[in-house]
Amino acid sequence: MKCIGLTGGIGSGKTTVARIFSMLNVPVYNSDEAGRTITDKNPLVKSAIKNQFGADIFDQNDNLNREKLSAIVFNDSTALAKLNAIIHPAVAQDFKTWCAKQSSPFVIKETAILFEHGLDKQLDGVIVVEAPDELRIKRVMHRNGIMEEAVRNRIQQQLPQDELISRADWVIHNNEEQLLIPQVLAIYSHITA
Repeated sequence: MKCIGLTGGIGSGKTTVARIFSMLNVPVYNSDEAGRTITDKNPLVKSAIKNQFGADIFDQNDNLNREKLSAIVFNDSTALAKLNAIIHPAVAQDFKTWCAKQSSPFVIKETAILFEHGLDKQLDGVIVVEAPDELRIKRVMHRNGIMEEAVRNRIQQQLPQDELISRADWVIHNNEEQLLIPQVLAIYSHITA
């Protein structure tokens, strides 16, 4: 079974592209969603986060305060690296377990951070979804209800789109000028050929 990575900067539309692949019966593993589940339910991960960022990063019901954690890590690259070092190995193991249960010709691993941690070396190809920065900012502000400066800070924490594109096997342009479905179908046909 082939494993194809799907990535792009915040607000690029990778989740929309992942949904299209899902409609084509391609299993999609959402790394962000898995990370949230793991931080909510995995006692070892929760303990490591508490040790690194303090017990007050969780509320009285032992639920992670994501806003508080985001305010820390998206303004401090060292803190973000420490959080990633806690979560990424757990997500990698979860993905391996998930893959073992799949039986399709290929799967998609949707992840915001792919090249930064060398995950591309474990994949059979990479799809990058790109969109103009101003459109990405507008999408994230609307979706998450956060200010432009916060979105720009998150963009600064990610690899530049030009670098993502240069390292991609396939690029999907999500600029509201080109249709997504034909681009996804072309890649699907290429992978399954």
